[in-house]
Amino acid sequence: MAKKEQTAAEIVKAARDKNKVSARELITNVFDDFYELHGDRVMEDDLAMIGGIASFNGQPVTVIATDKGTTPQERIDRHFGCPTPAGYRKAQRLMAQAAKFNRPVITFVNTAGAYAGAEAEEQGQGYMIAQNLMVMSELKTPLITIITGEGGSGGALALAGGDSVWMLEKSIYSVISPEAFASILWKDSSRADEAAETLKISPAELLKRQIIEGIIPESDDHIETCTAIADVLQTEIQRLQKLSLEELLAQRHARFRKF
Repeated sequence: MAKKEQTAAEIVKAARDKNKVSARELITNVFDDFYELHGDRVMEDDLAMIGGIASFNGQPVTVIATDKGTTPQERIDRHFGCPTPAGYRKAQRLMAQAAKFNRPVITFVNTAGAYAGAEAEEQGQGYMIAQNLMVMSELKTPLITIITGEGGSGGALALAGGDSVWMLEKSIYSVISPEAFASILWKDSSRADEAAETLKISPAELLKRQIIEGIIPESDDHIETCTAIADVLQTEIQRLQKLSLEELLAQRHARFRKF
């Protein structure tokens, strides 16, 4: 029997599910020998952003992931996966380091957006997101992004400037949340389900519009999901590493300019 297609509202709910595959599970099951690197070398170590060096099929890579945490206290400590300026500075530092040593960069995105606290704005949240976009646009090494849950606003885009962007089938990617969209456009947040359909934020809609390269099947068995992600990464890393640096950057620029 054919699999029933989920509505946009159902995909939003699934993308936010607390039982989603976590950042730590992804890192543990997709990579070997992960060594976490801490801090932004300016202020602090933002726990909402995990980053470090790992091995993927025997090749050194840099891995960066937003982390929502799994326990109530972890979620509070990580602002429910919403990075601060320090988190984006950490990501930027690790990307630059990866380019220096010719390591491919893999980013995993699951965030409702950048941290919205007043102190984050005072510390230059928008500026750091813009800096990340600039760094990714000229990064001299392959960059692959996988959206695993919520891909919300500039907070997600700050990690999603990849040569290749993929989504798990129960994930979303949007400039704004359905609730915020409904509140702004219709002055009624209860119309969030309708807004989700209007925004076209599901993987199928984004693939149709060539915003992403592909959709990765997702299972209740997190090991199966990690295996599917590893298969995509293997193919994409090999494909991108065949390109010269000039070709890599030209294709990355063309990818985003076509939008």
